[in-house]
Amino acid sequence: MGMHTPNSHSADEATFVGQLTECQLPLMLYVRALMPGDHAASDVIQQTNTKIWEKRADFEPGTNFKAWAFAIARFEVLNHRKQQARDARLRFSDELEVTVADELVALDDDLLQRHAALRECMKSLKPESRELLMCRYASAESLAEFSKRVGRSVGGIKVTLHRLRTKLADCIEQRLVATGEME
Repeated sequence: MGMHTPNSHSADEATFVGQLTECQLPLMLYVRALMPGDHAASDVIQQTNTKIWEKRADFEPGTNFKAWAFAIARFEVLNHRKQQARDARLRFSDELEVTVADELVALDDDLLQRHAALRECMKSLKPESRELLMCRYASAESLAEFSKRVGRSVGGIKVTLHRLRTKLADCIEQRLVATGEME
C-alpha cells in the first residue's frame, strides 16, 4: 500500500468524469435537436463539454447532472446563434429570444418523451444488443478497441450497430405515434 492521503477532490473528479461520459450521447442528441441540420453542432458540443469541465466546481454532487449539463448546452446553443446573428449583421430581437426560449422548452419535452421511448425500446432488445450499444455510446472506447475486446470485426460491429439503430429508431417512432406525440 502506498501513502494513503484522503483526496476527496480526485474522487469527486472521477465521479464527475463518469457522469460527463455517461451524458455524452444524450448531450449530443440534445444539441443536434436544437440545431437541426447545422454543421456547427459538433463544435457546439465540444464547447459545451469544455464549459462543463470549466464549471465542474459549480456542480452540486447529488443533484441532477444531466439537467445541469443540458442547461449549459442550451446556453452554448443560444450563444452560437447570437454569434451567427452578429456575424450576419443581424440582431436577435427580444421577441425572437422569447420564441426561441419557448421552443427550447417544447423541444425539451419532446426530447424527454423520446428519451422515455428510447428507454422502453432499449428494454425490448436482447441483453447483448443492449450491452453493445451501451459500450459503444456510453464509453470512451474506440470502435477498434471495442472490437478487439469482444473478438469481432469492426465491419461486423458496424453492421450490427446500424441494424440496432434502425430498429431503435423504428421502435421510438412507433411508441411516439402510439402515445399521440407525433402528428
